[in-house]
Amino acid sequence: MKALVVYDTTYSNTGKIAKAIGAALTGDVKVLRAAEVNAAELNSYDLIVIGSPTYGGRPMPSVADFMNKISESAINGKKVAAFDTRIPTKIVKIFGFAADRIAKNLKDKGANLVVPAEAFYVAGKEGPLKDGELERAAVWAKTLIK
Repeated sequence: MKALVVYDTTYSNTGKIAKAIGAALTGDVKVLRAAEVNAAELNSYDLIVIGSPTYGGRPMPSVADFMNKISESAINGKKVAAFDTRIPTKIVKIFGFAADRIAKNLKDKGANLVVPAEAFYVAGKEGPLKDGELERAAVWAKTLIK
């Protein structure tokens, strides 16, 4: 299987999760920041995973820009998954979360979401990741290839 994990990060927490996901996947796997990916080349992958920190209920601008460059023809019928990092607080629920918006964007373009969008938790705005989140990311990654 050829897989691509696309992410961006500010305080390295989302990057750590993306790398844990990439390490748990089998086959030809690339883990790249959103700015490093050519959206026109997505058709060569069997699985595409996209993640971002949650900022005001949305993915960070670099991830949103990347997703805007994805054409329907490049992603239609592809297996995809979405994740985010977030602070576990009820106040944020008012605005929504990055992973849900990423998943909706991909589904609207015809992609097949293989699992529901997933959240990984940080202890505060700058982190660190809560205990066990890297291990949970690896377990979640295994569900993507079943």
